[in-house]
Amino acid sequence: MRASDADRERVATVLHQALGEGRITVTELEERLDKVYAAKTLEELAPITADLPNAQGVVQLGTPTSPAPQTSGHELIGGTPGSATSVAIMSGTDRKGNWVVPPQHNSFAFWGGVEIDLRQARFAERDTTITAVAIMGGIDIIVPDDIQVEVTGFGLLGSFESRGSAPTNPDPNGPRVTISGVAIMGGVEVKRRPRKSPPPKHLMI
Repeated sequence: MRASDADRERVATVLHQALGEGRITVTELEERLDKVYAAKTLEELAPITADLPNAQGVVQLGTPTSPAPQTSGHELIGGTPGSATSVAIMSGTDRKGNWVVPPQHNSFAFWGGVEIDLRQARFAERDTTITAVAIMGGIDIIVPDDIQVEVTGFGLLGSFESRGSAPTNPDPNGPRVTISGVAIMGGVEVKRRPRKSPPPKHLMI
């Protein structure tokens, strides 16, 4: 059976989590990601994570999944998810402007930089997790100051920190974002900033 982009993204998510847990090295991650994005069929994808304990979610690759029905009615929640990954290897990349953040987004920087700006973003679901792994690189995540954010990552010979203030009583029905991961001889910085203009839903990509 042919592999879809969603199948490849699920495998890539498992690999980024394995790197953050120390189960694979950066070199192994790069090698496996090359295989992921070159894979044409599910049979080619399956062996890539066969030795990883957190690969259960991709065992039945290709099983159609439908976005969770949106019942919150919140203006910032809902829409077709955008890219699930932001990767910068000796380069730079960004995710900003009008976009829909998927429930799980993985960001990886190796000798490069990533910027993720959520101030004009919508969220596919109410709860979103961003896993940020920076190795001798930097990841900046800009979060509007009116949503709930929890930062749980840590630095190893690097820094994983949050700056800026937020309201003491954020909208209880609004998006909730958890930012986890690790910074190894690099930095991950979460910045709280005032929101930009509300995103028009019909422009989301």
